[in-house]
Order: sequence, then structure tokens, then C-alpha cells
Amino acid sequence: MLLLAAGCYSGFAQIPGGGAGGRRPGGGQANIGHFYGKIVDSKTGKGIDGISVQLVQSKFDTVTRTRKDVAIAGMITGKKGDFSLENLPLFGNFRLKITAVGYGTYDQKVAFDIKAPGSGGDVQAALAGADKDLGNIKLAADAQTLGEVTVTASKPLIQLGVDRKIYNVEKDISASGGSGLDVMKNVPSVNVDIDGNVTLRNSTPTIFVDGLPTTLTLDQIPADAIQSVEIITNPGAKYDASGGTSGILNIVLKKNRKTGYNGAVRAGVDQRGKMNLGADLNVKQGKVNVFGSVNLNQRKSITSPDLTTRSSFFTQPYNNLNESDYSVSKGYFEFGRLGLDYLMDNRNTLSLSGTIVHGKFTPYINSDIYIDSLYPSGTKTSYTRRLSNTDADFNNKGAMLSFKHTFPKQGEELTANANYSRSVNANNNLINSSYYNEVGGLLSSTYDQQQIGSGTNQNVTAQADYTLPLSEKSKFETGARVAARDNNSVNDIGVIAGGKFEPLPLLSSSYDYKDRVYAGYATYSNAIRNFTYQLGLRAESSNYHGTSNSTVVDGLGNQKDTVVNFSTQYPISLFPSVFLTQKLGGDQDITLNYTRRIDRPGFNQLFPYTDYSDSANISRGNPALKPQFTNSFELAYEKNFPNNNTLIASVYYKYTTDLITRTSVGDINPYSHDSILVNTYINASSAYVGGFEVISRNSITRWWDVTSNVNIFVSRINADNQASKGDTITTQGQTSSWFGKINNSFKIGKKFTFQLSGDYTSKTILAPGGSAGTSSNTSGRGFGGTVSGSAQGYSRPTGGVDAALKYEFLKNKAAALTLSVSDIFRTRVSDVYTMETGQFTQDVYRKRDPQFFRLQFYYRFGKFDASLFKRKNIKADVDQQGGGMPGGQ
Repeated sequence: MLLLAAGCYSGFAQIPGGGAGGRRPGGGQANIGHFYGKIVDSKTGKGIDGISVQLVQSKFDTVTRTRKDVAIAGMITGKKGDFSLENLPLFGNFRLKITAVGYGTYDQKVAFDIKAPGSGGDVQAALAGADKDLGNIKLAADAQTLGEVTVTASKPLIQLGVDRKIYNVEKDISASGGSGLDVMKNVPSVNVDIDGNVTLRNSTPTIFVDGLPTTLTLDQIPADAIQSVEIITNPGAKYDASGGTSGILNIVLKKNRKTGYNGAVRAGVDQRGKMNLGADLNVKQGKVNVFGSVNLNQRKSITSPDLTTRSSFFTQPYNNLNESDYSVSKGYFEFGRLGLDYLMDNRNTLSLSGTIVHGKFTPYINSDIYIDSLYPSGTKTSYTRRLSNTDADFNNKGAMLSFKHTFPKQGEELTANANYSRSVNANNNLINSSYYNEVGGLLSSTYDQQQIGSGTNQNVTAQADYTLPLSEKSKFETGARVAARDNNSVNDIGVIAGGKFEPLPLLSSSYDYKDRVYAGYATYSNAIRNFTYQLGLRAESSNYHGTSNSTVVDGLGNQKDTVVNFSTQYPISLFPSVFLTQKLGGDQDITLNYTRRIDRPGFNQLFPYTDYSDSANISRGNPALKPQFTNSFELAYEKNFPNNNTLIASVYYKYTTDLITRTSVGDINPYSHDSILVNTYINASSAYVGGFEVISRNSITRWWDVTSNVNIFVSRINADNQASKGDTITTQGQTSSWFGKINNSFKIGKKFTFQLSGDYTSKTILAPGGSAGTSSNTSGRGFGGTVSGSAQGYSRPTGGVDAALKYEFLKNKAAALTLSVSDIFRTRVSDVYTMETGQFTQDVYRKRDPQFFRLQFYYRFGKFDASLFKRKNIKADVDQQGGGMPGGQ
């Protein structure tokens, strides 16, 4: 017991503001424990006021040399019978004594059983275990026994849950001062390319923030605001059925409800002189918990080299294009978050929070383009110098209102929340092209283009969930959800003539659409000895309506404005899920799960308009697309070894029908009559991906921890169904790939920590379209536009090494300096090959921000001891509680 207490004590040794070694002035331990509950009449069930509640601790009297009971907290219940005892020591022998006139005396043991989080463990999770609801305590003629109450809160760095893996990222020093993208680089199962595109097992995941879908992207979320990442590779019935081939990354933001105040300030600079500033503050006094954070991140990103080689054969003359780009993106993101939790009473909490994000970027691209045109008479070479300057602005506002009610029965709760977000973006792009008939020749002509775009994305969701424990080991969960999204986009493309903008109707367009998703689910879970199972069923119905405005050329060659309406009603679909877990003994588990999910085509994938806004990525929708359905299976094994060592091994398989995938076709620009490649979408007949993944955390020595991850998988896209439509699409066939990453953490003395990490990705079929990292993420709300790879291309191998050094100083290590560098050996690249037999081949090779340094300062502060923060309010607290001695005073 002494060893356990010593281990726990060391786990809390770095609580901010807790005095040396986590102790309060005077040598006592940190008093952050909290017992609460309600005193009710055993017959009527109503709360009883005027009840004396005391917490007694057995202490050793140095005078009499014997143990004696000492009241360390107490109060008189109010009208509803509620009691709350705060600022309690975590360790010791406690008894709860309740006395009242006309009722029997209640005297029962209660205890906090706080386990040490261990080296690198989740201290915040352990702290949360110090908050305990003792339930409804019934008083009658004879005392009712509550039994010994224990609080258990100890989580390893990596934990295998029923349907997810939980990874604590608070000690990822290399991400300090960066964004959510920097955090994801070290999260197991997750890969981030040089453009910030995030994949989870080679599919684009749905991004959640605090359990809800979001319009924010990972580069808009500061790394210092993130507490942990939940990796849900096979979401069950409780989650949206959308996102069939992908999983969910749930970003859990930092928030603290401990009585008192705490916070942090930070500042940093990178090698290009760009600053980042931020601060967090959390204050809990009485029934109100207020939390907020602000961040400013300046950025300058350089992509060089950026080389494109393309050969096209579908029209004459055949062309060989070589393009070299140098691009720079400068700008900033501002992030603000403010919220409060109002503890209405011991069992009802109302929360309100809001976020504001503003970003402004001014990227420019300098391009040198060489084209060899192959004529029967010979080859002609031309050269184009193109300068592109963009002014882009982004704004996002979001709010969430939530309510939580916990019942006296342990584990029974009702939650409801409403979430609103609105994103507005605008951009203005000027492109100047200078044409030369031959390399080194005279200027033959110039061409000035302008692209003016704007759009809004508004999302509203409402959800309610109810959990009912049926027995000690079984429970029933149910819930309902409604999601509504309104989106509009305007894209005008034109030329500059006489200093004025003249739109080109054939290249311009506008559209708006609305989609709705209605869902309900139910799950039942139970445990039979060492076997646990969860069965779930989700039902979803959805619809969307869209309107597009564009200009087309009729049969007589005349331009004609058109308005086209699209509308689709998807019937109710059922999505079962099964999760099975067997404890094998010796701290090892094995789990097996199955889910069925859906991906509905996004409106931009259905819209038949050709989008010319990005000349390097011209795209067109396909109104004939159908939803794709995916059946997923996963078998996982977890083994926890001594000294905080963990091994998780998984085998997974996903089979998708009517896969929505990308393909490229040749076409002609209606104005320039040049040959172009257009990216569009098809339903391939089927696809599958299967693999084996291992995640391991090992404490090699007391000063060296290693977290490693290896994922080996095979995949194939079958597009044979396109042959019956007269199209022949060359696919890559079955492809074997692997991905690995390793993160080493070294403790150097008492004040230094060194982190060295690396990753490698082999040749892989092109990852899904879109990005959870740097573009507006709309997946997970019904019509997300998920694209599962490309039937015609692959990316070549890439990898890199990162490092960071952290120095902690001041009392309780309250301050820290971190120096980090990414891509030390300049080896991370994007090297993509795309082809279509008889039409084209294309290679794109790019590097972005190699060997990038960042210096970060961090300072945390706070007091968990409420008596130090509320000395002037003690009397008010006593009056509010109904008189008596305030807890812990």
C-alpha cells in the first residue's frame, strides 16, 4: 500500500501551483478530491434538507500515540438534499457520517483509489478520477449501506477501447507551437503528407472535435489546444454511417474542471521569423467553470522544387509538358475559444462554448512551362512564364450548447447538444501568362486572367443520447441525430481587358445545395465473465437538393445560360455493428468487430460543370454517381506488460461496392482549344483493402521510451464495370504497401527531454481525394464527397526524420523551451504518377518546407487549492450550501 501511495504521489508531483513535489504549504498532499451526492428519503425519494454530512479521516495523534477520527469536511444539506465536499486529500482512510433528527445514522467507508499514471501517462485522466458521485443516499429508520466507493483512473499512453484507440499527445514536444497537423504526424495509424493531407490507413478520415463533426480543418486547430486523439478505425452504430472506407479522428481539446484557476501562455518563432502566440485560462468557482484560449499563428510555406511532367496523346499534336513551379504561401490564422460549464446541481450540467477562427493568406506561384508539340513535320518547342497571385480570406464561427443529466443509478445519463458552425471564404486570383514561340525567343503575347471566388458552408446538428445500465455488466444506449447543411459557391473566371475584369461565362459557375440526414441508433452491451459484447443498429435517411447556374453552348454554337436542379432522396438504410472482446488473462485482450457504412456522393462530385479555377487540377462532377457501401472487419489483440509497455496488433479487411473513385479523361478547353486533363469520378464495381497493423509502446529504460507503428496492407480497385459503358480504364491491379513510424523519447537528466521520430511510406495507390488537414472538411455530415483513391495512379515512396529538444525550468518545471526541426534530411516528397493507356502519363514531384526549425516557449500557472483562490468568498459558499463548515476548510 505504501508503494502504491508513493507511486501515485510521484504521478502528481508536477501539478501546477501545488507547491514543491505536489504538496501544499505545510507538507500536506494536494487536496483536490471531491465527493458529492444527494440525501433522499427512502420512502418518498425526495431530497432532505438540514442533514448533517461529515467526512471523517483516521489520523495518528502524536501526543497520545493513537489513531483518532478527525472531521476534515462537512456541511448541512440544502432544500434539495444535495451535498458537495471539495478540496479533499486523495489518500487516507475516510468515513462518511450522516446524521439527522428522525432518521437513522449513516456511517460508511468511502475512498479514492488513485493509481499512478506512470511515466508518460495521462495525469489529467488520473486527476479526473478524484471527482466522485456517491449517488442518492437513502435515509430511513435503519441506515442504508452504500458499500465502499472506489475511484479508479489510470490510463496508459495507448489504450484499446471497445471501438477505439486513445493516444495521449500532451507530451508530444515536437508539435509545440504548431497545428493539429503537427500533432497527427506522431499519432499511430495516421499519415500526413507534405501538403497536410491526412490519411488513416490510406483513407481520408472524418474529423471530430470533442465528439462532434466540425468544419474546422486540422491546420486551423492549434496543437497546444489538443489534449488527446481518439483513433476510431471502425466506428460503430453510435456514429454517423457516412465515411465507409475511412475512420474517425476525434480531437479532444483541453479543458479542466478542477476547483481554482490554471492556465498557460506560450510564444514561438520559426526560422522564417514567423511568430505564434497563445494563452489558455480555466477558472472554476462554485458552480461555474469558465475556460478559454486564444492563438495567433503566422506562417510562411515554400514549395520548391515543384516539377510536373505530362505527355498527352489523345489529340494531335501530341504534347510533352515540363513545368517547374516555385510557390510561397504567407499568412496567419487567429483562433479563439470561450466556454462555460454551469453545474446546476450535482447531477445537471449546462455547457456553452464558441469558437472564432480567422485566416488570411496571400500565396503566389512562379511557373516556367515548356511544351514540345509533336507534328508530323517535326517538333516545336514553346515557353510560357506564368505568375499567379492570390488573396484568400477565411472566417469560421461556431457555437455548441449541451446538457448532461446523470441519474442516481451509476452510469445512467442523458445528454443533448446542438451545434452550429458557419464558414465563409473569399479569394481573388490574378494570373499573368507571357508566351514565347521558342525558348529564348521574343515575347509573342501576354494573357491576364482573374478568378474571383466565394462560398459559405453552414452546418446545424442536434443530437440526444441516453445510457441505461441494466445491470452491473450490461447497458442499453440509444440516441437520435439530425444534421442540416447549406452550402453555396460562386466562381467567376475571366480575363483582364483594358484594366477591367470580363468574365468568361463558359468557365464560370455558381451553385448552392442543401442536404439533410436523419438518424437513430440503439446498442446493447453485456459481459459474461471475461467475454464482452456490444450489438448495435443504426438507421439513416437522407436527401439533398441543389441548383446550379452555368453557361453552355447549344447545338447551334450559341452560348446559353442554364439553371439545373438536382434532387435525390436516399431511402432508409440499416447499418449493423458488432464488437466482441475476450479477456485472455495476463493483461491481454482480443477484440473482433464488424460494421457496415455508407458514402454518399457530394454535390461537387455530382455537379456536371467543369471547374477551371485550378489549371493544374481541372475537375468535373458525374451526376450518375451512386452511394458506396462498405463492410468492415477488424480483429485486434492487446497485451499490457509491466513497466507501462503495451502491444496492440490488428488485422483488418474492408470490402466496398460501387466505390466512388477518381479518374482522368482528356478534353478540350472551350476557349483556348488546348488539350486538357479533367479529373472526374466514377463508380468502380468494387474495391478492397486488407492489412496487418502493430502499435507498440516500450519503456526500454527509465530514460528511453519508444512508440512504434507498422501497417502492411494490400489494396485493389476493380473498374471492370466501365468496359460495359464503352470506357476502358487502366487500373494498378493489386498493390502491396506498407507504412511505419517510430517515436523515441529520451530523458536527459532532470530538465531535458529529447524526441526523435521518423516515418516511411512505400509505393501506395493514390490516397483519397480531399483532405482532413488543409481544406474545408465536410465529411461526416451526410454528403462529404469521400473519394477512395484513384483507379489510375500511385504515389512513390517517401519518408523523413524529425527531432525536438525540450528544456524545463523554474519551480515545478512551470516553464519550458522547445527547439524542434522537421524533415532533417530533406527526404519528404510528394512523388505521384498518373496514367491512362493511350491518352496521357503524368509525373508530379514536390518538396515543401524541408529542414524546418521552430523555437517555442511555454509557461503554465495555476492553483488547484480553492481556499487560496476563494478566501473572500468562503462565507458566501457556506450560505449557498445551507450553512455548516465548507468542505476542506
